[in-house]
Amino acid sequence: MELARLRLIRPGTMGFMPITSAPAPSRAELIDHLVRTRIAGDVATPRENNLDHYRKLANGDRHYWFGLELGDRWRDEQDVLAVMAERCGVSDDPDHRHGQDTIDPELTVAALERMAAVLRKAAAGQQRVLFATGHPGGLLDVHIATAAALRARGCDIVVVPDGLTADDGVVFQFGQVAMLERGATLWHTHSPGPMAAILDGLERAGQPLPDLVVADHGWAGCAGQRGIDAVGYADCNDPALFLAESEGTLQVTVPLDDHVRSPRHYDPLTAYLLTAAGLAD
Repeated sequence: MELARLRLIRPGTMGFMPITSAPAPSRAELIDHLVRTRIAGDVATPRENNLDHYRKLANGDRHYWFGLELGDRWRDEQDVLAVMAERCGVSDDPDHRHGQDTIDPELTVAALERMAAVLRKAAAGQQRVLFATGHPGGLLDVHIATAAALRARGCDIVVVPDGLTADDGVVFQFGQVAMLERGATLWHTHSPGPMAAILDGLERAGQPLPDLVVADHGWAGCAGQRGIDAVGYADCNDPALFLAESEGTLQVTVPLDDHVRSPRHYDPLTAYLLTAAGLAD
């Protein structure tokens, strides 16, 4: 369970924006910041946890598939490790079983730049975009700021139908970002169920599906599996979205620790992303 750290936000004609903002760092400054805050570099997630998740995905545990249909393509955990080393930057040494593991900050920034290109295209085409997060305690403000920037450029930010439920909770939006709520708590979830509820609800209501989904966890995996263009964020112990990117099911997966000590640590990352996408004010 995860209670989102909600800060004051203000409504406006451009949507919801965090009160705090950060100037865009240079590429080198962002890499230094990612390492200092452990968003990348030597991250908090231990090696044994990473390998355990890779093994469970390879063994067919659908909790780790994030709504993707991986079939028998990733039955060898060493194949999963190879992709994670290439796209996330964890150690590629199969004999490294315990202790520190890493996310390569260069890969994080490169993925942010690829995501920026997708956002720039969405803004140019004034696309219909859906934002969602299963990590409200860490990534909520990243999504809120990105949604507001795209809305300011004329994109149609998808409004989630009322009355949607999934996984014993309620699917709703805060600051234009879809989340799962249980008992007045914003829920940390890997499940694809809430995204499936949204997409099914839009179809029932006769509303068009999104052109693009910006999300994480099973929210991104479910959208990509249904053939919707999707980009997402993922931690080094969440291999499914990286496998999806390697297969072309997701357009971009950004490697990062998705819940560091302070959500403010993501502000420079967000500023870099929006500036690279041409969306910064």
